[in-house]
This record gives sequence, structure tokens and C-alpha cells, in this order.
Amino acid sequence: MLDHCSISHKGGLVLWSRSFTPEASHIASSAASPVNSLIREALIESRATGEKYEKDGYAVKWTFVNDLELIFVVAYQRILQLTYVDELLAAMKALFVKLFQPFLSTFVASLHAGSNNTVSAVSAVTSLNFSSAFEGWDKYFEALLKKLEDKAVQDRKSRLRGPAYTQPVTESPPLSDDQTEPTQSEDNTQDEQQIARNVQALKARLRGRGGRRGGRPLMRSLDSGSGRDSVNNSDSEATSKRKAAKKAGRKWGDDAPTEEDMESLNYSVEKHDVDTISSAKDVQSLLDVTSMGSRNTDGLYEVKDWEFEVNDTVSAALKTAEVELTSTSSSSLGALGSLFSRLTGSKTLTEQDLKPVLDVMKQHLMKKNVAKEIADKVCEGVGESLIGKKVGGFQTTSSAVRMALSTSITRILTPKTSTDLLLSIRTKLSSPLTSTQQRVPYSMTFVGVNGVGKSTNLSKVCFWLIQNGLRVLIAACDTFRSGAVEQLRVHVRNLSLLGVDGAADSKGRVELFERGYGKDAAGIAKEAIAYARDNDFDVVLIDTAGRMQDNEPLMRALAKLVTVNNPDKIIFVGEALVGNEAVDQLKKFDRALRDFSSGSGSGKERGIDGMLVTKWDTVDDKVGAALSMTYVTGQPILFVGCGQTYTDLRQLRVSNVVQAILSD
Repeated sequence: MLDHCSISHKGGLVLWSRSFTPEASHIASSAASPVNSLIREALIESRATGEKYEKDGYAVKWTFVNDLELIFVVAYQRILQLTYVDELLAAMKALFVKLFQPFLSTFVASLHAGSNNTVSAVSAVTSLNFSSAFEGWDKYFEALLKKLEDKAVQDRKSRLRGPAYTQPVTESPPLSDDQTEPTQSEDNTQDEQQIARNVQALKARLRGRGGRRGGRPLMRSLDSGSGRDSVNNSDSEATSKRKAAKKAGRKWGDDAPTEEDMESLNYSVEKHDVDTISSAKDVQSLLDVTSMGSRNTDGLYEVKDWEFEVNDTVSAALKTAEVELTSTSSSSLGALGSLFSRLTGSKTLTEQDLKPVLDVMKQHLMKKNVAKEIADKVCEGVGESLIGKKVGGFQTTSSAVRMALSTSITRILTPKTSTDLLLSIRTKLSSPLTSTQQRVPYSMTFVGVNGVGKSTNLSKVCFWLIQNGLRVLIAACDTFRSGAVEQLRVHVRNLSLLGVDGAADSKGRVELFERGYGKDAAGIAKEAIAYARDNDFDVVLIDTAGRMQDNEPLMRALAKLVTVNNPDKIIFVGEALVGNEAVDQLKKFDRALRDFSSGSGSGKERGIDGMLVTKWDTVDDKVGAALSMTYVTGQPILFVGCGQTYTDLRQLRVSNVVQAILSD
């Protein structure tokens, strides 16, 4: 366990520190603290040998960031063997610099600017708000430390188990010219005699039991004298006389099977008694408690945010730490920073200056799974915003280019319409009606290509709606794919087992409306909405068949469903794994819906209203599909799916996506 950890400037200003015990906190605030001793006796007087300093039972390790004049220090009890301290220091350094590079550069520049005037230097430092600048660093540090401690525990357990013991093999001496047989030691002779006695005892035991129990008879035995295999003829003859057991066929008799017989053999319908027995066991596997959302001040259930900075950034920092521990020549700004370093000096940026940087930026975006067409557009916008801008040095140029890219991506990802589905639902349900009108439920249609997870993520959205106290009707309008209706039936059964805020179940809050296979999907959706209206359902979720974007007949059928039923939201379900294909899919789905719906006679054009991106947990920081999809339609990403349980639904924050795309 650590005692103290701190990040300081070489001038003596402590930027951040943490003590893990009351005693360590008291010692750290005194002049006799091991960190003060390190600075006073080792660093200032240059008496440090290596990168470890020991004082009064404490061991202190440190590392520098020379460009930013920072010192990272970790102190712990010398008696403890903490193997992860070096990795912790390297990861802290990489993560801290990566997160707070612009502020740290400004801080160092202000110190150097006021170096000739002490009063101005002090005023420049005091004007900086360190608490707000480093807000959230404690969360990063805790996640980083926990990962390293867990890794150390696993390594210690594996060492305690130790490798499997193997009998050492002794080499026999080389044969001389007159020797025809290898020599045998006395120990080897005794071993062979012991093996022979064991084999004889085993044979006698097997003969007494009539062969091996519970399996086939022993076909081969070891000859006690020579140790060679010999065939047991008696066992072989006994085996040949045995007859293999045959599966007994079902005998119906002379009469035709009755309805009771057929019912007992019908395994396609739900067995309520079986469900009752297995429901208690299965209900826990349907939810991931760690990924459950929370309720806000208004009592509404909100899904969790996808937080790249806590999970993925820490992992990336650990990888960076491993590289730094094996190689001392590593850049703190990554691949993009090495190119930004070319733009130094006080000058006005031109198109020729920016071209090599923008080319590498384009490659960086494409590595993040951004479609090529979108990467070209983003880089073009960044270049236009930087041409003619004056830069005064390496850090200024780096910050300017990164800021321009961040601004461009943020502008693209920022929703143009509201992403609050609950607000839209409650607004429609609470709107005033005349005495002759009947309230119509809120309807959402899920569309997309084959195999992206429409039905699975529809059920996740249904769970979210149930948790907010809404009654949901799922319309099975995929009348083509085998098993589509049965899949939704299983989801409805599972969702019925899951209660709201600890209630026993959710029966009555979710139902399935289906008319089998081979029917008109638009007609089924219309009947489902009418059924939901008559039975006081709040929301209708319409599941559609997957189809390729180039299949015109199927796209016309989808446009017919949209035109006839006029759903409140048309949600496109796409994969996070696709790159350029995402642009093609969304463009053609949106274009086909608009063209065919406007040409159907209604005159009302409908397109994609929002996106749900699935398999988000498989791409790590390569989240460029979100940028591509939003750029094409201008519509927001409502949710992302990131797992196999009903709670594995996340909301996207623009800042988190921008950080993931800009990460090296």
C-alpha cells in the first residue's frame, strides 16, 4: 500500500498530492517528510543514486517530465515489496501530461515570462485556478491505481502457485566404440522392477473386477518382463460378443396419436411450470448490476454515460507506461505531436505548412474508424481555420491544431435536435385532446441492415422505458427471418421477470404483438398501434426485418411501413465496427425513406431521426463510426449498445467521443 503520492513543479509548487493514511498525511505536512528529504538531500544536492531514495523506513521513487518541469513522486514503506511502483509512475506521467497538456504549458510559460519579476510571477501563478484545472484527476488516479494493484495481486498468486514440477532428466554418458548397449544405473534398474510389480498388481486387480469399471475393457496390457504392449485376446473376444445398445423407438400403437400425445411433444410453446422453476436462476443473468443506470432528481431512470476517460484512457496510459519502461526515447505528445513540432517559430501558417500535418491527421482519423470521405471533410475544415493564423512556438502550434480539430469534431457531433426521448414521450402523452380524440401511443421504428442487433437493442430500450414506468408494446414486424418472432417472445418473457425498483416482476408492462410470418409488416404495425391505443399502452416499439441498403423492393416495403403508420421516431441501428460502409448504409437508407415516402401519395417526407450504435464495446477508442454517422445525417446518436444484458445501454457525451478520437 502506498503512503504518499505527489506531482510538483521543479520550482517547489505542489500541483497535486494525496496521502493514504493519517500518519502519512501528518508526516507529509512536516519538514521531515520523505518527499522533502528527497528534494533537499538527493535532488538539490545531486546525491541520488539511481531512481530510489530511502529515508526513515520509507522508500521514495520519482520521475521527471523535463519539458514541463514536473516531478512525480511516490513514497511507501520500505519493508513492502511493491512491484508496480515504476509502472505507476510511468502511467501517471503519461496520463497527467496527456490530460492537462495545454494548462501545464500555459503554467510553465507564465513562470518563465515572470522570471525577471518575482511579483509578476507570483501574481501569474495565483491567477491560475489549479482546483478547476485538475478537476477529475482523483478519479483517473484511483482507476489507475486499482488496475495496477489488481494486476500485482494476480501476479503474486501465480507466483505462489508456481510452475508444475517435472522430473529432472539425467543424460546418459556417451557410448564407447566397443559398447553395443547403453549402460543402466542401479536406480534405473530398481525403477523398472518397481514398475513391473505395479503392473502385475494392476492386472490382478482388473481380473478380480472383470475388466475396467464403467468403460471399455482393457484392450492392451503391459508385459511385465519387457514392458512392451501386448493385445489381450480374451478381452477382444468378449467385446465382439457384446451388442451395441440401440435407441428405443417411440411406439404409437395401432391408433393415431391423440391431442394429449401431440401436446406433450410440442416443445415450441412456452411451458409455464418450467419458466417458473428456471426464472429465479435466469433473472440474475439478465442484468449487470455494475452497468445499471441511476435515477435523477426528477425520479427518472437514466442509463449510464459511456466514459472513455476513466476506462479506456487509463488503459492507454498503462500501455504507454509499458513502452516507457522499456524505451527511454518516447515522446509525450505522440505521433501527431512529432509532426506539429515542425511548425515552430513565430510565423503565419500557410497551406504548404499545414499540408503534411493535415495528411497525418487524416490518417489518424481513418485509424479511428472514421470514413475516408468524412476524414477529408474534417481535415479540410481544420486547415481552413488555421491558414493565416500566427503561431509563436511548438506548444502554441500543437495546442492550436488540436484545438481546431477538437472544435470541428465537437461541432459535428453536437445534436441539432433534442435527444431526450422521455421528454418527447411524455410531451405527446400529456398533450391536451378534444372529447372526440383518443390518445395515440408514442411509436418508434427500428431499421437497419441484417445482423446488427436490432431486436436485442430494442429490448434494451424497452427495459429502459419499463424502468421509467411506461407500458410498452413490442410489434413483431419482421415476418421474414426464421425465429424473429420467437426471439422477441423470449425477450418479452425475460423483461416480464424484471421488476421496477425491486418489484417482483413487470408483467402487464410489456407485451408482444405478433401475427406470425409471411404477413404484411405495415399492416401488422398498424394493428399493433391500434391495439396499444385501445389497451392504454404508452409506447410501441416496431421491430423490422433487416435489409441491405441496395435492395429496392425491401426499401420500398420499409417506406410503406413508415408512410402508413407515421412513427414518431425512425431509429437506424448500425454497428460500431463499420467504417466507410456506415456512410453508404445511412445515406441510402435515409435517401430511400425520403424518396419512397414522399412519392407514396402522402407528400410527407420522412428520414432517419436518430441512431443507435451497437457492439460499441468491441472498438475500444476507434469510435469514428459515431462521427461518420452523425456527419451524414446530422441526427444524434441516441444510445450505444455495449454488452449482452438489458442494462448494457449507454448514452454518448460529445466530450468523451472527442477525447477518444483525439487519443493517440
